[in-house]
Amino acid sequence: MTVRAIREKQSRSGAPLVANAIMPRKQRTGLIQTRKRPRLSGSALLASEIAVLGGNANPALIEDICRQLKVPPVRALVGRFSEGEIRVKINENVRGKDVFLVQSTCPPTNDNLMELLILLDALKRASARRITAVIPYYGYARQDRKDQPRVPITAKLVANLITTAGADRVLTMDLHAGQIQGFFDIPLDHLYAITVFEKYLRRKRLSDVVVVSPDVGGIKMARAYAKRLSAGLAIVDKRRTSPESTEVMHILGEVKGKTALLVDDLIATGSSLVEAALALEQAGAARVYACVTHPILSDPAKERISGSCLKELMVTDTIPVPARNQPPQLTVLSIAGLLTEAIQRIHYEQSISVLFDGMPG
Repeated sequence: MTVRAIREKQSRSGAPLVANAIMPRKQRTGLIQTRKRPRLSGSALLASEIAVLGGNANPALIEDICRQLKVPPVRALVGRFSEGEIRVKINENVRGKDVFLVQSTCPPTNDNLMELLILLDALKRASARRITAVIPYYGYARQDRKDQPRVPITAKLVANLITTAGADRVLTMDLHAGQIQGFFDIPLDHLYAITVFEKYLRRKRLSDVVVVSPDVGGIKMARAYAKRLSAGLAIVDKRRTSPESTEVMHILGEVKGKTALLVDDLIATGSSLVEAALALEQAGAARVYACVTHPILSDPAKERISGSCLKELMVTDTIPVPARNQPPQLTVLSIAGLLTEAIQRIHYEQSISVLFDGMPG
């Protein structure tokens, strides 16, 4: 049948003229149908929706998170140019994906911070749907207010840099000061390592425990530990003689004959923790343990802790600790499970308040 005959037949029957009717079947199918996305389920579906990557700060933690999520880490180049500038390239397509960039701003702090900022910029320009900066350890947090004339507020400065670089959301853990959450103009989820420490401590079955805050500023954290462990509470009253050293003044609370558990958010040179442990031993504590979230452990922390009365120092892997910096009392606990749960809840737009149960407040 000719083209003219087909058109005359359609016209007599009152049917609308269809241009595709006279085309071969293969051509008509190509115009009418569109390619459908393959149906995925389980981990394959999750891998198609989210992307997890990071810089050089903590690659082992990224691998642990990806293994628990059952998604491969995104391949990315994070290196250096010949003059030392940071070179970044995302080697996979992340367009339209929910991206989680895992990068602690731990030592070398400046390098890791710049890697974080440049990776955020690269992901933003790669058209990622949403970028969550997962910062297990938030550096530059010690200067969070103007407590002296002519000093910066670096915690706020870094928050501005992260936001400007392209982060849509921040996920972090045990900030040095709670008010840092208010420095961000984007959503921030603040996790606490207490749940990780609690599981480990319950397996140890310590008896007659008293939780001790190494300073007045850590009372809220110590109270949360005491509540979760059904333990007593004590405080070390100290006076800071320099930014890196302290002098213990008094111990408020009963510690004699008890198992003392010091809790803090970070340990740098170890001066405060070792002085507090010594004061507790002199006050009659039977044993002294410590739980510290962020193990910076800068010199001479290893020597101080090794020679101290601490029976065990429990830390997390928010910051990787090289073998050469590990004192014999050190125990490293993984936060990968906690971060994995938070990442899944953020991706599926679920509440993560269940992860805050019993936290400082």
